[in-house]
Amino acid sequence: MTATDERAAGGPKGAERGGGTERELLPTASAQRVRAAVRRLARPHRRTFLAGFAALVAATAVGLLTAPVLGRVIDLVAAGRPASALTAPAVWLVVIALAQGGLTAYGLGLVARAGEGVLAALRERFVERALALPLERVERAGSGDLTSRVTNDVSVITTVVREAVPALARSLLSIVLTLVAMAILDWRFLVVALLAVPIQAHTVRWYARRAVPLYAAQRVAVGAQQQELLGTVGGAATVRAFRLEDEHAERVAARSLTAVELMLRGARLVTRFYSRLNLAEFVGLSAVLATGFWLVRGGSVSIGTASAAALYFHNLFTPINVALGLVDDAQSALAGLTRLVGVADAAPPSPGRDAAGHAGRRGEGGCDESDGSVLVSGVGYAYRPGRPVLHDVDLHIAGGEKVALVGASGAGKTTLARLVAGVHRPDRGRIAVGADGAGPGRGVALVTQEVHVFAGTLADDLRLVRPEATGAELRDALARVGALEWALALPQGLDTVVGDGGHRLTAAQAQQLALARLVLADPPVAVLDEATAEAGSAGARALGASAAAAVEGRTALVVAHRLTQAAAADRIVVLDGGRVVETGTHGELVRAGGRYAELWRAWSDGRDG
Repeated sequence: MTATDERAAGGPKGAERGGGTERELLPTASAQRVRAAVRRLARPHRRTFLAGFAALVAATAVGLLTAPVLGRVIDLVAAGRPASALTAPAVWLVVIALAQGGLTAYGLGLVARAGEGVLAALRERFVERALALPLERVERAGSGDLTSRVTNDVSVITTVVREAVPALARSLLSIVLTLVAMAILDWRFLVVALLAVPIQAHTVRWYARRAVPLYAAQRVAVGAQQQELLGTVGGAATVRAFRLEDEHAERVAARSLTAVELMLRGARLVTRFYSRLNLAEFVGLSAVLATGFWLVRGGSVSIGTASAAALYFHNLFTPINVALGLVDDAQSALAGLTRLVGVADAAPPSPGRDAAGHAGRRGEGGCDESDGSVLVSGVGYAYRPGRPVLHDVDLHIAGGEKVALVGASGAGKTTLARLVAGVHRPDRGRIAVGADGAGPGRGVALVTQEVHVFAGTLADDLRLVRPEATGAELRDALARVGALEWALALPQGLDTVVGDGGHRLTAAQAQQLALARLVLADPPVAVLDEATAEAGSAGARALGASAAAAVEGRTALVVAHRLTQAAAADRIVVLDGGRVVETGTHGELVRAGGRYAELWRAWSDGRDG
């Protein structure tokens, strides 16, 4: 017996599924859906945004007074006025700087507060919908796709909201108000300044056409890279066992090379983008200087006014370059938003489940009462077209019955367990839970050998499945699975922080914690998929007793890692090649001398040896 059940068929525990070539990535949203989502998220913060925008408008308008004051200084000097005449302009420059700084800080603070609110709402919506995604859908996409959205995409969007959005707002305001100020000085300064606009507009269109698909491809490549890394690291034992190290190293290298090449293409594109912007600045500044010379020579404006126009235009290109440069960040953020909103749109909460996709409990506060029976009729399933894992499986489990699934690696045990738990949907046939014939997953809890200990106190970790549970109920659940003694012996008892950055639990303790959650959730049907496989020989007996106590009083479907578990079940179902080939008690199947008897002899000989 091994801990890998559907490896050959490309199932959930398989080391590979075609090298990632058959991944069905999670969806991305259209631009229209992204705009609608942003509007919905920003609506509660619109007043704060407007107030911050008004403060930034005032700050920018005040700052624009600097150029004409400096122009006045130039005129005073050119007219030979005494030094005392410069006192008033100097005071005005100080007042302008203080007022602009204060208004800018206030406006940016308001914009940042509203932006953080939008970010928080975006994260909450994404996490809520990601948790509601069917596990089958996540597995088809690969955990790397979802992980890259949670990490890289969220990071890019966060950076843009915190830094790029305020900078863009200030830059756009500066551009508009500076152009107005230039027109006030003399309309001809504005006209020649606009000579740079066609070059800039063409540059932005040229860049956008290339940047949008490039950044989208980068996001996909990074997701594929992370998926390949996760698959290789997660299946390291299998990779080594089958001498696949070189092959997997080549796959990781290929994914990484693709991601790096796309990033280098992006860097080259940005370099060309800024080179074209510099050309626009040169053309515009030359035109303003030439116009100023012509107007001063003709007596239309003073030297100070021409100098103010040149200063305005020179200062104008800083916000212009910032705003156009932020197109780069905007494209990255847009690509990330399409992926986050795509996940949010892909997973509306299922009827009968909460936002996190959890099935309810029995009785008060949970799902409907169920007799705990399970009916599997004519079920077939394939992870990959043309390679079925299960073939026309029929199985009936009576309420309260303990049934063990037994079979060699690749027989289909884990797949059948996951179908009953509602993780996957059968390609054909029907699965009904309870007398009312509810679909798979309703009133069913799944415990696997892959247990996650969440960061927080042990009590909070237990209350994930039942937030209203009292301290006495937590202790009763731990006692039932034999975990109360070690839990109370922790430094702060049930208030001890566990998980990342906290007290590290052993594999057996983590599994007992999962079984205690099962007791608290109190589902009519429990599915244990090799839930004691990680205990090792020393803890196998104790953890087996914990599992037996956890399923006491409820229907249980157990994927047996050790045949001693199967021997203790009410009934054993033997799978071979995705079909039910035998069913009966341990004694009946041993006497029958069939497939189970062969497995039992091999198991017994292995223990004796």
